[in-house]
Amino acid sequence: MLLRFLIHKVWHIHSLTVCHPIRYLLFSTLICFQCTGHSQTIKIAAIDWCPQICLDKQRPGYVIEIVNQVFKNSPYQITIDYYPWSRAIKYVTEGSYDALLSPAKKEAPDLTYPEQAVGHQKMCFFTKAQSSWHYRGPNSLDDQYVGVAADTSIEELNQYIKEHPQHFQFQPYHERYVKQNAGKVLKNRIDSFIFTLNTTNYTLAQLNLTAKFKNAGCVSVAPIYIALTPIAEKQDAMQAIASFWDKRYAELQSQGVINKVITKYRIE
Repeated sequence: MLLRFLIHKVWHIHSLTVCHPIRYLLFSTLICFQCTGHSQTIKIAAIDWCPQICLDKQRPGYVIEIVNQVFKNSPYQITIDYYPWSRAIKYVTEGSYDALLSPAKKEAPDLTYPEQAVGHQKMCFFTKAQSSWHYRGPNSLDDQYVGVAADTSIEELNQYIKEHPQHFQFQPYHERYVKQNAGKVLKNRIDSFIFTLNTTNYTLAQLNLTAKFKNAGCVSVAPIYIALTPIAEKQDAMQAIASFWDKRYAELQSQGVINKVITKYRIE
């Protein structure tokens, strides 16, 4: 009897899968949906850029906290991997990753951008504390040799840098950029370096070098974004992400959540 019962059950399942393949596939899909829930994973490439983006679970940076708030309890899950800046841009441009944190538009012009920025960056020059030099426009750079990160946008200086590359020492941006350029200034290998104000202040404080440097002037402020891949076959999904981001960010901003996060990190 047991053998006959088992044979009958096996035949019944076989008949269901052969005679009703669409129904069986739908049933399997529903089981899978109920087990996993409906969510889309957004693969994000980022850089170590504290206090915007930090490798610290307790204080992950204001950009990461805002991103987490936007996608909290949403149809999206996020994963974040960290790379040197130029490589992160490349991975998102070619579609290996869906999103990049967090460029100004001129740093990655081929990517797709939502309306709402996630923050801003102010690029400033840093010199020895005793230096008398101060940035007063592009012409004040004529006697300077300046460290600058590759694939960063200096906004008002982009054209000057293109026309006068001899005044600049280019270096890929990675987590040691500020430390290395601070060392070059102290060893008189460069006169100054330019980088984002908040990250430079943060890193110099971590290195106990704040007293040895001064802010010698800043260029224009630029908004920074969660930027999305331009790959054609992903555009419907990317537009949906951008729309979700803009709507949810505006809601959080009106609720005071965004300002609370920025205040927590003492962003200038």
